[in-house]
Amino acid sequence: MKVKFCGAAQFVTGSSHLIELDNGFKILLDCGLFQGKGQHIWDWNNEWHFKPEELDCLILSHAHIDHSGRIPQLVRDGFRGRIFCTHATRSLSSVMLMDSAEIQEKDVEYYNEKILRKKKKDFSRIRQPLYTTRDVIPAMSHFVGLPYDQWIGIHEDVKIFLSDAGHILGSASVTLKIRENGKETIVGFTADIGRPDRPILRNPQPMPKADYLICESTYGDRVHESTPEQSERFLQIIKHTCLEKKGKLIIPAFSLGRTQEIVYMLDRMENAGILPHIPVYVDSPLATNVTGIFGLHPECFNEELLKYIHKDPNPFGFNNLIYIRDVEESKQLNEMHEPCIIISASGMMNAGRVKHHLANNIENPRNTFLIVGYCTPDTPGGILRAGATTINVFDEEKVVRADVEIMDSFSAHGDKNEMFDFIQNQLPTVRKLFLVHGEYETQKQFRGFLQQKGFSDIEIPAAGQEYVLG
Repeated sequence: MKVKFCGAAQFVTGSSHLIELDNGFKILLDCGLFQGKGQHIWDWNNEWHFKPEELDCLILSHAHIDHSGRIPQLVRDGFRGRIFCTHATRSLSSVMLMDSAEIQEKDVEYYNEKILRKKKKDFSRIRQPLYTTRDVIPAMSHFVGLPYDQWIGIHEDVKIFLSDAGHILGSASVTLKIRENGKETIVGFTADIGRPDRPILRNPQPMPKADYLICESTYGDRVHESTPEQSERFLQIIKHTCLEKKGKLIIPAFSLGRTQEIVYMLDRMENAGILPHIPVYVDSPLATNVTGIFGLHPECFNEELLKYIHKDPNPFGFNNLIYIRDVEESKQLNEMHEPCIIISASGMMNAGRVKHHLANNIENPRNTFLIVGYCTPDTPGGILRAGATTINVFDEEKVVRADVEIMDSFSAHGDKNEMFDFIQNQLPTVRKLFLVHGEYETQKQFRGFLQQKGFSDIEIPAAGQEYVLG
């Protein structure tokens, strides 16, 4: 048996790992989009480290685009197998992938217009979208929803077990029980590890013990602030921006997971009577659609939310909360001068409506941008996180006059201690540990941390690197 790392290798996005059995059966774990800007990102998203038509199945850990975002492209390029995931992930993927396709189309249109505006046109640089909305529907026909916590056969020699990863709605850690050459080998894939005691979702559930473990490492070099401090600080930022500075608090947030958590926290503040009386806008059609899907999957909710729903049947809505679909209404937000909170996608500010809010509001010192999760370094969110004093938006240099606040406690990724707590039950059995889904310097620190905790054989694979298991 072999494993080949085809994405999220010494990098955070583009999750994709190929397992090939000795009999030729091929399993792909995730098929994520590389996110960021630059020619290298475009090249990575146009390259497969395998032949799609030779894959037998795909196992999707969750619906975030950096784990699912190349599926329509994979099917278009020849994949004919089944896509196994939880029921909630299947529901979410339909809206997430359709939204992603629209972004692919718009981004390529914008890029090509820039090429064609130049006096010296280089037609060889004209691009086609990675995939279009027409590619999404046939891709969805391959999805098969599975329950948590059951061993299910997907091949005569392979069984799959999905554990609740507590990362986003429907997220799963994947364990494979593989029989070949007269012996049984257990391969685990943590995917993105969630955090305990968070709003909305259940705590991450321990995975079955594995012989080989592929583990994420996004926040392997830090510890998040605690939940009580998070709520208090969030309220302080709201009051400072909207009451003292009388400005806009703009929160770039992924439409899936982060937006719902922020809205739920604001809903609780509203019910407690401590939220300032200001309008709150969720400026994202995708977030609006996703929030509707949340209500269809209470099997993923924690006990706290299930009890809260008895008091407030709509935990994602209150009087001053407005969901915006229409693009003209979104544009009007940039012409407003009254204090407000705007939650808009994408979380890294590299696409979507929040990019327009960035362009229109970053030079106003009354405003605040609150970054609530990881951003790759070359995205606008990553640039602001690094303390930039200027930023290029839509080919225009902007001076950063607004405040920039960072709250990683909102992250749906566990920190180094939480990730260790999640995988420590693997210590007695794991023979080799592979670190993925992290920046290389962070991964090196996390490896050292895990070695101190007792793990010994830890690899940090590069893109395209292959290992023999067994």
